[in-house]
Amino acid sequence: MNKPEHYGEALYRALRERHTIAPLAEQDPALTIDDAYAISLDFLSRRLADGERVVGKKIGVTSKAVQDMLGVHQPDFGFLTDWMQVDGAIDVDGKALIAPRAEAEIAFILTDGLTGPGVTAEDVVAATAAIAPCFEIVDSRIRDWQIGIVDTVADNASCGVFVLGEARADPRGLDLAALRVTVTRNGEPLSEGLGSAVQGNPAQAVAWLANTLGAYGVTLDAGDVILSGSLVPLAPAAKGDVFAMTLHGIGGCTARFV
Repeated sequence: MNKPEHYGEALYRALRERHTIAPLAEQDPALTIDDAYAISLDFLSRRLADGERVVGKKIGVTSKAVQDMLGVHQPDFGFLTDWMQVDGAIDVDGKALIAPRAEAEIAFILTDGLTGPGVTAEDVVAATAAIAPCFEIVDSRIRDWQIGIVDTVADNASCGVFVLGEARADPRGLDLAALRVTVTRNGEPLSEGLGSAVQGNPAQAVAWLANTLGAYGVTLDAGDVILSGSLVPLAPAAKGDVFAMTLHGIGGCTARFV
């Protein structure tokens, strides 16, 4: 059995047919993280064959709050495609979301590419045209979110869709670790967090991504949108929910589930 093709096909069908599969680590306990990234690339290749286009990358499981919630204690990465980007109104059925959860993040929009190893947080800031408030809507094709690191890596870092706010800010001169976000759900306070929740500094998280991707021959490219990881615990979302975030001093972002 060719593991990347077998499991990549299973995850692709789960996405397109909107169903879950048993945890991969349960199906094959011998799977490694390198196996999982190979599966992720196979999964992506099937989506690209459908006409989707890569527009960025995402970092997952960066904050302690999310690591503790999921029981996954190291970061991972996935790919963003144009199909995954939505403008605020998220069609739960149209995007085949199964068990979505909302995360408030800081997005980096690159003006220059970054290739690891050796990328620093300072390099990330220098390569960034702007940062923006963002909601990532994570989702899992793995049954009941019963994920380990192999499962979430293979499943494109458990990514569903993402929403960028309209605000843009130059990161130069900003204390990214001190940026504060507050989140509401249906008008009620939900959570708050700081940029420091993401590996101490979201630019450091993006540097980690560039260096980790370099080991797999993948680059961060000019024009990419990079989601740097959740500043707050992820929150379950359902049709009718409206999430709003304020990245203080920068601007806001809204995600409506319809």
